[in-house]
Amino acid sequence: MNYDSKRIASVLTKFGVAYDSFRVETFHSGHINSTHRVDIRCKGKSDSFVLQRINTYVFRNPIGIMENIDKVTCHIREKLISEGTNPEGRVLEFLKREDGTNYYFEDDANFWRAYRYIDNTITYDQAGDPEVLRNAGYSFGLFQKQLCDFPMSELNDTLPDFHNTPVRMKRFFDACEKDPVGRRKKIEKEIAILEENRPIWSKLEEGRVSGKLPLRVTHNDTKYNNILIDKDTGEAVCVIDLDTVTPGLCAYDFGDAIRFSANSAAEDEPDLSKVSLDLDLYRAFAEGFISACKDFCTPEELDSLALGALTMTFELAGRFLEDYLLGDPYFKTLHDEHNLERGRSQLALALDMKTKFDQMQEINRGIAGLK
Repeated sequence: MNYDSKRIASVLTKFGVAYDSFRVETFHSGHINSTHRVDIRCKGKSDSFVLQRINTYVFRNPIGIMENIDKVTCHIREKLISEGTNPEGRVLEFLKREDGTNYYFEDDANFWRAYRYIDNTITYDQAGDPEVLRNAGYSFGLFQKQLCDFPMSELNDTLPDFHNTPVRMKRFFDACEKDPVGRRKKIEKEIAILEENRPIWSKLEEGRVSGKLPLRVTHNDTKYNNILIDKDTGEAVCVIDLDTVTPGLCAYDFGDAIRFSANSAAEDEPDLSKVSLDLDLYRAFAEGFISACKDFCTPEELDSLALGALTMTFELAGRFLEDYLLGDPYFKTLHDEHNLERGRSQLALALDMKTKFDQMQEINRGIAGLK
């Protein structure tokens, strides 16, 4: 649904924001939600906010999500204050309405939230500077560290089995069987690759079920563009896009970040010859992430991180291809075969990771001090 600028700005008033004038900028990079920056002037003063319309087809329990976000951001803010760190700009600050809620339910299709814009920051869809990526890795690892003592029982399970890869793959194979829009014939090769690699993408879930890998509070969508980077210093200052915060495995966050940020090509690169794992970028992210969380993670968790990268890449390939089979109801697409290109690109990356897996393990073990 499209909104004109005046309508978007008017929604912001539901969160107690008054304005004399405004300017709206709409962002188009996200796969799921609709995101707008609103710059306002009121009585001679300027302020900026991010207003988001949540995709309730994807996120079926938006109130539960916002309750989770409120608890998690409050926990991080309190921890920063206790450490003597100013939390401003280090954790998202969501606006609340008069009734105390941090959301506005306009109607069944329009669920809104707003938070303060963090100035002098930028997001990147690809990492070019290893030092910036190292900082981003540290920021995602720190996010887990800040929440390692958060009581997971207080979180709403808003996305059951979100990164349960065998469950995800069952949905994919079910879609293959049903083939509702007649697209299966184009992905027979991809189906075979995912089936062949079942022993690999099943291992993390086996570790969780056995208790070998403990549950943590995880972000679960650790793409590089979910970190705000300081424009001047390259420092990663704040983790954003907290819709998917639920109990999960440490390897989920590490793995999803690697498959996105250490890819030599874009996530949807159609020329598969350009797709590979950049080990220099891999090392940079791993140095940051592991340095932040190695003191509270178990040796088994640290040793599962490389497998997390491989697993998350196979999983997202299955998710993109499933969406393609179903007629693209989940991810935003730019053309009819966009999800097909995404799925094939992720499979190419996963297969390259397989050839480099021993090197990935060696890097991680060296950083973590494991034998």
